[in-house]
Amino acid sequence: MGNHVIRRAVLGAALLTPALVQAGPEHAPAAWPARPVRVVVPFPPGQSMDVLPRILGEVLLRQLPHPLIFENRAGGVGVPGTEAVIRAAPDGYTLGIGAMSTLAVNPALLPHLSYDPARDLVPVAQVFAGAQAVVVHPTVPARSMAELVDWLRANPGTRYASAGPATTPHLAAELLARRLGLVLEHVAYRGSGPAMADLVAGVLPMMVDSASSALPQARAGRVHLLAVTTAARLPGWPEVPTVAETVSPGFEVVGWGGLVAPAGTPTPLIEAINAAAQAGLRDPMLAGRFAELGAVPMPGTSGVFAAFVRSEMVRWGEVVRAADIRLEG
Repeated sequence: MGNHVIRRAVLGAALLTPALVQAGPEHAPAAWPARPVRVVVPFPPGQSMDVLPRILGEVLLRQLPHPLIFENRAGGVGVPGTEAVIRAAPDGYTLGIGAMSTLAVNPALLPHLSYDPARDLVPVAQVFAGAQAVVVHPTVPARSMAELVDWLRANPGTRYASAGPATTPHLAAELLARRLGLVLEHVAYRGSGPAMADLVAGVLPMMVDSASSALPQARAGRVHLLAVTTAARLPGWPEVPTVAETVSPGFEVVGWGGLVAPAGTPTPLIEAINAAAQAGLRDPMLAGRFAELGAVPMPGTSGVFAAFVRSEMVRWGEVVRAADIRLEG
C-alpha cells in the first residue's frame, strides 16, 4: 500500500496450503501447529485490533489442525500485553497482535518503555490496514466535516473520546486538531467499546474511532459518520468523504495490525506461521468481511512486514515529537 495508502488486497489467487514445519532444523518442532496457538491481544475486545485478527482466526479454523486462541490483555497503552508475548517461549505457540501504537508509537512516546520492538519481537505477518472514522452524536449540529470544524471553533475545549491514549484514533484526532488549530479535550477510555457507548448515550459529542467499530453504529443510525481518514474513500462506503478532501488536504492516518512472535523464534516457524496467515488473508470471504468494517487484508512476507514496521517507527516517531503528543489528557 506504499507505506501508508490503504489498498485492496488481490483476490482470486489460489489458496496456499498452510506450511507445516518438518523435522530438520535443530530448533524447529516436527510440525506446526501441533496444538492450539495462543494469540495475545494487548487491547480490549471490540476494537479493530481485536475484531479483525479474530476473523482471520475463524478462517484458519478451516485450514489448520488446531485453532488460534485469542486472549485479551488490555491496559497500559498495550505494554503489559506486549510484554507477555516477549516473555513467552519462542516456540510458535504464543503470538501477539502488534499494532501501530505498540510497535511504532510507544517507542517515541514512552521514554522508559520496557521493550524494544526491533530487539524483542519478530514481525510475522501484517494482517490488515484500516480506516479511522470521525463520528458525532446526532445532537451535534454538523452533518459535514466543514460544519463540524466551524462548530468546534465556536466551542473550544470540546471533549472527544478515543479508545485510549496513544491509540491510532487518539493520534489521528490530535494531528487533525493541530492542523486545523482546534482546541479539544481528549478523554481516553479503556477501549472503543466503552467510548462508543458513551458517545451513543450523549455523554460526549464526538469521537475518532476505527472504522470497524464506528461503521456498525453509523449503519444503525446511532451516530453520524462525517469522514474517514484514508487517502481515498472506502469502497464499501463511497458516499462518506475523506478528511483530506473536505478540511485538510493530504491528511491520512491508517491503522494497522499484524502477528508478531517473541525474538528467537526459529525462522522455519516464522515462515510456517506466515504461510498459514497468507492462506487466510487471500480468502475472498475474509476480504469481504474486512471490507464491511472499513479494512483490507494485507498479505505479504514477514520481511515485508518487518520493513513496514521500521518505516512506521520512523514516521510516527517524527510525528509524536513534532506534535509534542503526550499521554496526559
